Amino acid sequence: MFHVKQKYNVIVVGAGHAGAEAAAAAANLGASTLLITLNLDTICQMSCNPAMGGVAKGQIVREIDAIGGRSGVITDRSTIQFRMLNRSKGPAMWSPRAQCDKALFSSLWRNTLENIPNLSLWQDEVVDLLVDEGMVKGVVTRMQLIIYADAVILTNGTFLNGKIYIGETTFDGGRIGERAAIGLSDHLREIGFKVEKLKTGTPVRIDGRTIDFTKLTEQPGDDDPSKFSFSPETHPVSSQQSCYLAYTNLHTHDILRTGFDQSPMFTGRIQGRGPRYCPSIEDKIERFSDKDHHQLFVEPEGLHTNSYYLNGFSSSLPLSVQLDALHSIKGFENAQIYKPGYAIEYDYFPPTQLKYTLETKLIENLYFAGQINGTTGYEEAACQGLMAGINAVLKIRGRQSFVLNRTQAYIGVLIDDLVTKGVNEPYRMFTSRAEYRILLRQDNADERLTPLSHAIGLASDLRMQRVEEKRHLVNDIIDNLNNISVTPTEANDFLVDHDSAVLQQKTKLSSLLLRPELSLSHLRKLSSELENNIQDVAESLRDEVCNSAEILLKYSRYIEKESEVAQKILKHENLQLPRDIDFRSITALSFEAREKLSTIRPQTIGQASRISGVSPADISVLLILLNRQ
Repeated sequence: MFHVKQKYNVIVVGAGHAGAEAAAAAANLGASTLLITLNLDTICQMSCNPAMGGVAKGQIVREIDAIGGRSGVITDRSTIQFRMLNRSKGPAMWSPRAQCDKALFSSLWRNTLENIPNLSLWQDEVVDLLVDEGMVKGVVTRMQLIIYADAVILTNGTFLNGKIYIGETTFDGGRIGERAAIGLSDHLREIGFKVEKLKTGTPVRIDGRTIDFTKLTEQPGDDDPSKFSFSPETHPVSSQQSCYLAYTNLHTHDILRTGFDQSPMFTGRIQGRGPRYCPSIEDKIERFSDKDHHQLFVEPEGLHTNSYYLNGFSSSLPLSVQLDALHSIKGFENAQIYKPGYAIEYDYFPPTQLKYTLETKLIENLYFAGQINGTTGYEEAACQGLMAGINAVLKIRGRQSFVLNRTQAYIGVLIDDLVTKGVNEPYRMFTSRAEYRILLRQDNADERLTPLSHAIGLASDLRMQRVEEKRHLVNDIIDNLNNISVTPTEANDFLVDHDSAVLQQKTKLSSLLLRPELSLSHLRKLSSELENNIQDVAESLRDEVCNSAEILLKYSRYIEKESEVAQKILKHENLQLPRDIDFRSITALSFEAREKLSTIRPQTIGQASRISGVSPADISVLLILLNRQ
């Protein structure tokens, strides 16, 4: 064993999306940080689809950016297509999504990490932890190095005892072509952690030269693309690549069924549960046997590669079955592939073993983030890494933890779901998981979270000034809309052209904006005074400012109502439960509540109320107990 002389404040294990954000956050807060990964050439590799964002996931990326993480900036710089999803619905559902050049995305992350002061990188495998009297002291690596640290963050992804399945072929691996991390989760089990297994998968990668795109439906990006980061250091993509739609058919399904007797999922060789909302193609045709086709998304993996990702065609069936089924799909009759689809089963740690800071309850100063906690998706992993990195630094400095609640961020919803409810399948974020989604919009992430991050020293002064400038400009436009009026003579011809009721009297622009058929862009054409005021806004801020102003006015009643509800809930939400409370001794609680509360040990009344098996009557008992104390 070789004892490394330098002691670090924080060691991050794993350089996927969680590890990269954790290391960047810790180092940017001034902590001496070491990032250890199996392969420095695969930092933040997009193991599955080459995209960031999507429904709810896009809101998370915006929140990461608002706090000071780098995922949004790097996504913007590697975007090859941008789409704002759910535009036909209300703003709570609008979700940005970017198709990325996966090689560029990974290289930009590596370049970013290599140039952060206080951050060192080391290629190795962590095989054990140094633990003394219930506190982590450092790590032991495969190269027999002992490296000391004040805090350790594990972000091992799918590599912990990872096993890859292709039909009846099975071998160890964290990703195809990369070895698994063997032994670390076994050591953690010996310490006392509960370890279980989950499963995920990925589809074939196809040589685009062998796809007949004339038989597919083109899906271009937005005509006026936006971006993820509120920072002025990035710009919307100027040239976009198209994606395409394809469809399976009954013949495809029949071919896939011929491999079911060799499917590791159906034969029981895979024990871990897979993601319900992103099932394999064989799982889809089994669960939805009444469907005669399934939609597939054909996504380019970069500007300088012919590789395409067939989203929706994830499979662990034998390679010959995968190929035969692929060739039965219109447009793929002559398709050749670069890599097969496969399933991967891996160890994870049920997240009820964590505090809200993502520190483990069992070992002090040890943090888990990403798929190790049972989540799926780059975005869910990245936000956990960011929060773990922040909280590790704050903890070793003796400062108050940085915790977001369910009214503040999708990140708060995600972490609360994990530590309170746990998971028995890979967790994916959806807008439906958030009770206050009209408050947690993608357009206001910076206003919600940048002030909180700036207060702990992560978000820069420049970023905070930009948020304040945006808020000021939004208020100015709202004032203009409330003060500028138009007469029937000025407006009625325009309103008729846009299928809107004519005016009988002079009317404020803000009243017109409440009409569902009219938008701010319409009113800009109607009022030259409003248009001149908007043109005075800097171009780099104009779209953000206009969107926010329109949403705040158009949906003001809904926003106010939801804010009132959220404030009422928060009265009990943040009531702290005593750390030493003995739930088992409170006989007025139901037996199930005593067991669940003793196992999860919630920190607040709000957290306790969301535990499955804890009834409103049990919460009343706890409130009476707190009032007596």
